[in-house]
Amino acid sequence: MAAYRAEDDYDYLFKVVLIGDSGVGKSNLLSRFTRNEFSLESKSTIGVEFATRSVNVDSKVIKAQIWDTAGQERSRCSVRFRICFFKYVESVMDLLALNLVMSLLSKNFLIVTTLKLPQFHITSCRYRAITSAYYRGAVGVLLVYDVTRHATFENAERWLRELRDHTDPNIIVMLIGNKSDLRHLVAVNTEDGKAFAEKESLYFMETSALEAINVENAFAEVLTQIYRIVSKKMIDSGDDGASSAPSKGEKINVKDDVSALKKVGCCST
Repeated sequence: MAAYRAEDDYDYLFKVVLIGDSGVGKSNLLSRFTRNEFSLESKSTIGVEFATRSVNVDSKVIKAQIWDTAGQERSRCSVRFRICFFKYVESVMDLLALNLVMSLLSKNFLIVTTLKLPQFHITSCRYRAITSAYYRGAVGVLLVYDVTRHATFENAERWLRELRDHTDPNIIVMLIGNKSDLRHLVAVNTEDGKAFAEKESLYFMETSALEAINVENAFAEVLTQIYRIVSKKMIDSGDDGASSAPSKGEKINVKDDVSALKKVGCCST
């Protein structure tokens, strides 16, 4: 009989982030993969949400910590305002605890009214700090666009540029063309997605969070490729399989060997 493993018992913990424009389906990709749920209500993410799921790769338990954030520039600026202002007032703010800030929004406005601080204290705060906190420690990325909205595909280049400004350019990135179930509304064909992925050395897949098409495959491919890189590093360093797993919370660095493994992945079938 296989030994029981507790929910928090895993061999590797990988942080994966979702990026892309608002409304492309990032939150539904997250909920479909982690809870097998889909919501028909269109509601933009405020702040940062994350969920976890463990999968097996080569008899190892991989725990994926998947982060999702607002895709709208307006939402991102709003988050920047609230966090920076609260940090200014209290002088203590863990930038990763974005949901805490959201829950204290009413308090923030009360402080604004009471103290009437100069505008420059707010506007001088940089969005870069928030972005860095979101990307920090990520070893995998799903860059999502909506196949029915060409503008979201065009903006993928900007998202990729931002990603590479804040992470090592060689981390595993999967380009996702989501909402492939809306075949009669497609504005970005598969070949265009493939071509962009090939040009930028990304993996590529088309998905439908609604119909659960390729969602499992997309996340599994990203996690598998990260694991292969980590395994290769351990083999090269002479670690044996029994003691090779890092301790929980240990940073996984994929910088050195990921270039050799990156290639365009499969598209939807």
